[in-house]
Amino acid sequence: MITSLQIERWLREDVGHHDVTNDVPGETIGSLVANEPGTAAGLEAASAVFEYLDVGVLEALDDGTEIDPGDELLRVEGPAREVLRGERIAVNLAGHASGIATRTREAVDRARTESDDVRIAATRKTTPGLRGLEKRAVVAGGGDTHRLDLSHMAMVKDNHVAELGLEGAIDRFQARASFATKIHVEVETVDDAPRAAAAGADVVLLDNMSPDETRTAVDRLRDDGHDAVLAEASGGITIETVADYAATGVDVISMGALTHSAPSLDLSFRTGQ
Repeated sequence: MITSLQIERWLREDVGHHDVTNDVPGETIGSLVANEPGTAAGLEAASAVFEYLDVGVLEALDDGTEIDPGDELLRVEGPAREVLRGERIAVNLAGHASGIATRTREAVDRARTESDDVRIAATRKTTPGLRGLEKRAVVAGGGDTHRLDLSHMAMVKDNHVAELGLEGAIDRFQARASFATKIHVEVETVDDAPRAAAAGADVVLLDNMSPDETRTAVDRLRDDGHDAVLAEASGGITIETVADYAATGVDVISMGALTHSAPSLDLSFRTGQ
């Protein structure tokens, strides 16, 4: 949910204290238009900005809609001064979110050439203050949000293992987590994958492994009877390599690049049409 406080901060950042540029009289109609193909997202946030400015939202595409150049994503009507004030924020939010959704859709489509079941997930590598927008964009592109914050899973990482040992870290997290909280364990070697599962991991994250190493680790987990444990591949996975990882049998592929490296989709805002 986009809050009034978020919108106020965005407007304060962009409008400033003495806006002469947008001091335009009268009423107008404005449209958010695609300049390139992709997957629409962020339109709820863009609409919320205009509604906060008392600009009416006449039409808006659903997030996840596939778009082509020239397609209209959003149409608004209201005082020209307020339409113009909301324009840049709406373009920035929708362009950023649509870029993430488009990149996610491409990753999902490439993974589907090898597996119908693997999930393409985001990570916590998001822009501060925009995590909600970015995670919703991942969903719009057909991806999985992964954990939204630190409370959603207890994750054992390399620093925890260095301090407590693999089994010791898992034991400590299990003792402190709710029964409803999954234990997510990062491992860096094939041999540590079944060790983590045997110690109580619900999800074993195969970190920075090659596709061949990932396939071997998944096979080890299944051969050792850990069928209920989810296997996740992560670490430097790109659009170019996602299909290779999808072919390994993992349940989840998490990609930080979905949010931290996706280019903004090229959108324009036109008034008076």
